[in-house]
Parts: sequence; structure tokens; C-alpha cells
Amino acid sequence: MREVTKREAVERRPAGEPDERPGGSVGRRWWSWYWLAATLCATAVIVLMAWSVIVSVPDTVTDGISAREEPTVSAEDGDLPDDLSVTPFDTGYPAVDKLDGALLEAVQEAARDALEEGIVLRVTSGWRSEEYQRHLFEEAVVRYGSREEARRFVDTSGESAHVTGEAIDIGPTDAADWVVRRGSAYGLCQVYANEIWHFELLTEPGGDCPDLFSDAASR
Repeated sequence: MREVTKREAVERRPAGEPDERPGGSVGRRWWSWYWLAATLCATAVIVLMAWSVIVSVPDTVTDGISAREEPTVSAEDGDLPDDLSVTPFDTGYPAVDKLDGALLEAVQEAARDALEEGIVLRVTSGWRSEEYQRHLFEEAVVRYGSREEARRFVDTSGESAHVTGEAIDIGPTDAADWVVRRGSAYGLCQVYANEIWHFELLTEPGGDCPDLFSDAASR
């Protein structure tokens, strides 16, 4: 009997039967699944190795980074709570107590009169240490992208009236608006057009406030 050749065996394969040759459709599908599985395994190994490196970084390293990016400021630097709980009479806070005496007296007088109209003046910021002011300025540089743009909103520690105790920020909005409209009666003036909350003692009680600066950089 004549031996059937490999080519004849393939040609005699029944219709619909998968081609199991190395180069056939089954072989190609097998190699595709093999490479897919190998790729997934390699990716998983890389991810696990990267994660092990991250979690193995000592806490002291990450703590040091956090400390440099977020310097600690406290009430002693002039920091105040964010809950609008501080009034001009809360002199237990250095931010209030270290304000210029004439400025504090004027704000307290204004606060008493505003209260008779149902308006409560709150101190959102007052005196600040040089360190605190530097921190605020550096934050502004990051936020606005340059020192020049940051200067429109935050003074440097060497130029800020907050550092000398000659400026106070009043909130909430209705209280700041009250001082904008009535503050000159106490010598209190809004300084910057883009900051309705920032006031300084710039005139005699009952006098006229000077023209507004567009922002801190234009002063």
C-alpha cells in the first residue's frame, strides 16, 4: 500500500476540522493567547515591584517632604480658625492683640456700631509673623504661577501691612461690605479694589479715604 504523504493528509482533512499545523489557525490562536498571558504576567510583576519600592520608603523621608511643603504655622504666627469665630475683641489671639493700637480701637468701635444694625464683624486675618507671611506668599506663587502674579494678591513679608500690624481682614461678606460703606467714619479704608475685606487706617475719622489701588502689586 502506498504511503500517504503529509500534503495528501492535509488535503484529505474533513471540511470544518481545525488546522492543527504549527502555522495553521489553531497554532496562531495558541501563540496569540500565549503572548497575551505572558504580557499580563510581566505587567503584574512590574506593578508589584514598583509598589514594593513605594511602600518601603521610610516615613522619615515622606515626613520631611511634607514638612518642607507645608510649614507649620500656629496662633503664635497670627493664624486664626477658619470658622469666623474671632471678633475684634478676642485679644487672646496674637493676630488681634498685636494689631496697631489705633487700628484695633477703630475696628472695635466700628464693630459695636455694626452690631446695633445686626452686623457682626469677624476678624479673618490680622497681624502675621514674617514666617507666616512668607508661607502665604510662597503658596500664592505656586497657585498663580509666578511671583509677579502672586504679588497681586499677597504681599511679601517685607511689604505686608499685616506683618506690621497695620492691616486687618474683615468677614463675612456682609460685614466687609458694611465697613466698605461706613468705615471712613472710623478712619478705616478699603485699600485694594480686588480685596473688599482688607482695611487699613488711612484717614482721620470722618475723612475721605484715598483712591483704591487695583491690587497689592500696584501699590
